[in-house]
Amino acid sequence: MSVDLRTYVHLDDLQPQVACFIATVSKGYMPLERQASVLIEVAPGMPINTMTDVALKAADVTPGMQIVERSYGLLEVHSYDRSQVVAAGAAILDHLKLREEERYAPKITTTQTITGMTGWHSMLINRFRHGNFIHERTTLYVLEVAPAGYAALAANEAEKAAEIDILELIAFGAFGRVYLGGMEEEIAQASRRAIDALKAISGRPNPVSE
Repeated sequence: MSVDLRTYVHLDDLQPQVACFIATVSKGYMPLERQASVLIEVAPGMPINTMTDVALKAADVTPGMQIVERSYGLLEVHSYDRSQVVAAGAAILDHLKLREEERYAPKITTTQTITGMTGWHSMLINRFRHGNFIHERTTLYVLEVAPAGYAALAANEAEKAAEIDILELIAFGAFGRVYLGGMEEEIAQASRRAIDALKAISGRPNPVSE
């Protein structure tokens, strides 16, 4: 089976909210803050099963997210020992006969900043979020990226940069999305860091159109 490497990215230092968010939505074993992590997204999704087997036999890592859909699949593994996370990722690439450079480069398809949120609008966001709450009169920032797995990198880097709230993080499927809430200046700092991190990832030209 031919496997398309959509996302391959290391998170060197899981931030508290990102770690907690993954733990909230994960059906695997919860990551903890300050652990290292690697996310690998492929198409189609079924090879994720064998990729998980390879990673766990090759390195001392713990699986967090394992999502197997027909079109796309995502695997996240983590450990306090970054060398073990690197070894797990390398073993998967070797199994797939792929190189890191064969991943897609991320493409930002949408960014939105809404300042002075109304109460009604903030409640709409709060009803579907899995992370923190957003409050009226604060700022909402939304980033959409393809492939989806890179949304985790964007959220993790945003949290490093400023005091913001991670509201929602979607890191699988056709597109990934990050919803952030906070004060306007903090959101500005966080969004710049997220975009810069995505632009620094090299890879194959991304065929997704905006």
